[in-house]
Amino acid sequence: MEPRIGSRVFAVVAGEDSGDLLGAELIDALRANHPNAKFVGVGGPRMRAAGLDAWHDISELSVMGLAEVLRHLPRLLRLRTSLARRLIALRPDVFIGIDAPDFNFGLEKKLKHAGIPTVHYVSPSIWAWRERRAEKIGRSADSVLCLFPMEPALYAKHGVNARFVGHPLADRFPLVPDRKAARRELGLDADAPVLAVLPGSRLSEIHRLGAIFLDAAQRVATEIPNLQVVIPAANARCRAALEKLQREPGPVLVDGHAHRAMAAADVVLLASGTAALEAMLAKRPMVVGYRIAPLTHALVKGLGMLKTNVYALPNVLAGKMLVPELMQHDCAPEKLAGAVIKLFRDTTRRDELTHEFERMHLSLHKGGGAAASAARAIDQVVATRNGMAAP
Repeated sequence: MEPRIGSRVFAVVAGEDSGDLLGAELIDALRANHPNAKFVGVGGPRMRAAGLDAWHDISELSVMGLAEVLRHLPRLLRLRTSLARRLIALRPDVFIGIDAPDFNFGLEKKLKHAGIPTVHYVSPSIWAWRERRAEKIGRSADSVLCLFPMEPALYAKHGVNARFVGHPLADRFPLVPDRKAARRELGLDADAPVLAVLPGSRLSEIHRLGAIFLDAAQRVATEIPNLQVVIPAANARCRAALEKLQREPGPVLVDGHAHRAMAAADVVLLASGTAALEAMLAKRPMVVGYRIAPLTHALVKGLGMLKTNVYALPNVLAGKMLVPELMQHDCAPEKLAGAVIKLFRDTTRRDELTHEFERMHLSLHKGGGAAASAARAIDQVVATRNGMAAP
């Protein structure tokens, strides 16, 4: 058995860069209540900087795409077995799996059966994909910490303890973004209209959507005088791919700064995903588009795997169609451009969306921030298991 150091031992496993940031913030929040605690597990540079004793680096879990997962599956299974064995020997006060559900749920199940309290931080999108997965998740985690307020009720239907802790992104965006400052920082004209275009943060998304989105932006530019188009590139490879798609000078390509580009914009054209939530928190009207491979789409629909006809997170959270979403064959340059132009010309609608997004922002915020709220929920799980009051 490995030596126990400090008043409590927290085991934490994160599986990708976003989880590394969540993990670092959570470690800081837990340490505020437990200054002498020890943190062990799997994480990246941010979690190590926060004090994690990293048994493995986060890169060992960061595998994208079906082919890559299959190729690395034997190694990942060995790693999970090794971690389970080591954690059962250590017997931490609690295990916290951050996102990475395919890896963490199996690990959580083994640890829960061994009598170690388990918490899963960031619920999978059960509202969109097979709600009955909640039962399976409940067999792995003593508690699920949810980022969206509608999620705990879905778990409650299946007898699973879940708690809304707030969304970390709601802590990172101001309620009223500074448009003028964002334009100044990006070198954009303070008074001319701005369209931010975000065709995705992955190279595969840019290959699938980049040409469509750039074509749409060009069509908008022919209708909106003096339009400035800004396109944030997630990394150097994405920038190179976007540069190849540009037919002529015009759009301003920036490295990173997606949040700043949104804040600078009057309207945002973006790929469905977290970017839609970010644009909502930036209080910017948006048009959402997305396409997946036709065969994949046919399989998903045919097998009944997808349980929603609403995809953009602002629409899911509002429970109504707030922003246009154009999917599959509707995700075409002329349709995207038409929806964007309509928003540029309808200032009343843009103002209505701004006020609605402010209300939604507040609904995602928890007092003290998401990390502090998550830390309180984790302390409650440990206290309940030990039969004492949480700090």
